[in-house]
Amino acid sequence: MDHESLAAIREAARDYFERSGSIRRCRALTESPRGAEAAGWPELVALGWPGMLAPESAGGLAFDLAGAAELLRAAGEHVAPEPLLAVAGLGALLLRRLDGAAARRLLAELVEGRSLPALAWQESAGDLSDVPLDCGCEADPQGRVLLQGEKMMVLPGAAASGWLVSARGDDDTVLLWVPRGTAGVTETLTPLVDGEQAASLRFDRVSLPAEAVLAEGAAAREALRRALAAGQILQAAELAGTAQAMLDQTLAYLRTRSQFGKPIGSFQALQHRAVDMFIQLEVARATLAEVLALAAEPGLPIERLEAEASRVNARCSTAALQISRSAVQLHGAIGYTQECDLSLFYKRTLRLAAWLGNATAHQRRYAALAETSARASDAIAWTGDFPRTADWGAMPEPDFRRMVRAFLQQRYPAQLRYLSHRARWREMRAWYLTLSAQGWVAPAWPQAHGGMGLPADKMIAWIEELEQHGVARAPDQGIVMIGPLLIQHGTPAQQQRFLPRILAGDHVWCQGYSEPNAGSDLAGLRTEALPARDAAGDHFIVNGQKIWTTLAQDANHIFMLVRTDRDAKKQDGISFLLCELATPGITIRPIHTLAGEPEFCEVFFDNVRVPAENLVGKLHGGWTIAKALLGFERIFLGSPKQSQYALGQLARLAQARRLFADPVFMQRYTALRLDVADLSAAYTVFANIVKAGKPLPPSVSLLKIFASETYHRIGALLVEASDEQGAAAGDQDLDGRPFNALSPLIGSTSAMIYGGTNEIQRNILARQVLDLPG
Repeated sequence: MDHESLAAIREAARDYFERSGSIRRCRALTESPRGAEAAGWPELVALGWPGMLAPESAGGLAFDLAGAAELLRAAGEHVAPEPLLAVAGLGALLLRRLDGAAARRLLAELVEGRSLPALAWQESAGDLSDVPLDCGCEADPQGRVLLQGEKMMVLPGAAASGWLVSARGDDDTVLLWVPRGTAGVTETLTPLVDGEQAASLRFDRVSLPAEAVLAEGAAAREALRRALAAGQILQAAELAGTAQAMLDQTLAYLRTRSQFGKPIGSFQALQHRAVDMFIQLEVARATLAEVLALAAEPGLPIERLEAEASRVNARCSTAALQISRSAVQLHGAIGYTQECDLSLFYKRTLRLAAWLGNATAHQRRYAALAETSARASDAIAWTGDFPRTADWGAMPEPDFRRMVRAFLQQRYPAQLRYLSHRARWREMRAWYLTLSAQGWVAPAWPQAHGGMGLPADKMIAWIEELEQHGVARAPDQGIVMIGPLLIQHGTPAQQQRFLPRILAGDHVWCQGYSEPNAGSDLAGLRTEALPARDAAGDHFIVNGQKIWTTLAQDANHIFMLVRTDRDAKKQDGISFLLCELATPGITIRPIHTLAGEPEFCEVFFDNVRVPAENLVGKLHGGWTIAKALLGFERIFLGSPKQSQYALGQLARLAQARRLFADPVFMQRYTALRLDVADLSAAYTVFANIVKAGKPLPPSVSLLKIFASETYHRIGALLVEASDEQGAAAGDQDLDGRPFNALSPLIGSTSAMIYGGTNEIQRNILARQVLDLPG
């Protein structure tokens, strides 16, 4: 479905749930746990929603999964009490994949509202397998089918008109229809925390007619697996809806509730907690969008669909649960009462996060399925050429990955793999020139300016392949910062002068933003550039100091912010200049980091002459340029590159020390692996904004926070998993290659500081995105 269609579904659903008093109806169900959980179903039938996923031939609306997800998100935002996910989701998803007359009849009855079939598949708590364990069936001499066994956590409970039951036949899975009232079925109802009811079913030699068999064998199992995976994706959408509602309620409360004479939303501690709720939701939404797009790909293998379903379910469950807990805390005492509507969303989140597998179960399944998929992909080698340019968007991602992987194996210097320190230009120059000669040194630049023009999904694949191979980061401020800025804001003359030299490796750039008293408070800078004129032409005279300038000792150019009007307001008198570091009057002094590396520098300017044509943008208009570059910096700092690299190091250690056999380590590793995958999804959202040529919104700050803190969590586990070697200084040997357990942890510590500390980024999000009071 296109964007307009999805927006129409979303607005129609929100309008109905609002008009129908969904929250009020949910409260009534919660306060009367054995109430009519499908009382509002006739109204949904009138809207056609039970058939949202059914084909038009069955009278359905023929929504794709993305369209159904919009409806489920709206249901989550209003805690709709009707069993939409269980019936219109799981039931229809299964029946629409079955070919027999009985299945078509049941689907038509579902669409018309005459039947509410409930899927009965689960037999033991925490088990996500579609394979029936003990519930079995066999044919009797009269040609009927005898069903024996038990099922648990079947929804809807009392409202179900019958059950779609998976059972073990003689050779494989069998799907059966068991109408309510069939002899031999015992049903036990359990009230759930949100007022819904779950059924436990016991089938005691239940005799069914032959036509009760809806499907068997491979077709039955494929249909069940795909229905469950798609249902788990829709469940994630509903969880995203409940999380959104809880965040909105909490922000409204923070803006209006006063203590000590001011709104509590002005307290920084509460602002930062609200920002963390927002970050959790935005990452979950990005993951959901990515997984829905993947699920729409034709021919997607079932193992990949199940892995992605587990990934998004784990992410949305975790986000909704964390948001629910924070929401109660930030509401204070009223949040602990049933009188507060928040309680309804809290309870719905608890129920959704437990049904169809909790986050831990989905993390386990993702780990198993992702490994299987990776081994299958690695088995195919690349046999093609390495084109300088291509229609990268049309190239299948597996082919693109194999191409990049083969290129790295053939061209990247083995001695530079898995460097534990920030690579210097003398180490990386030859590799930089190799990429430049190939036309691949600027993967994100438009092809018109000499880049690869990679779309966001291929950019993520590029990053992942480089990090998995252990490719070191070259001094690349020209590629990732000043190049994109000149493409958007530079004059044609500046583009022609600087961009080709960046690509060729002739110009190596560093950034001159921070000053001793103007770090995160960038507008407080005092380095001054005064306009002047002499016989040689117009120029600026620069005096001042920059600090924390990364690898300035390796650069030959610097881009910097300078004050060109000392009497103007802080942000109004700033300009953006480009300068050659060989210019007389410049002194560079390295600063050693915690790791003992001279990664940062102080740069001193003493009457430095800078040509006027090196001004980017308007005089005194540098703050606009600075904000654009800060956006580029934050999206770069929010790249999954560093986390991918650290995760690769953690995997190396785990392989060498057989840590993957330790279930505790495996669980923690998988959670971090999913964090990195979902970071990539969030990165893609903002990368697409840049690719479209639009300005980055202030919300890009969330990317820097989530990326650096994910990187830090990986670094901490790497040190912990190294045991005594976690305190070893310098490089150690691991599987014949250098290994430094401390490097990612120390590197991630600085990542949470540079580019504006994570605390400052949270302040930006609180004020500019969440609109919390100052």
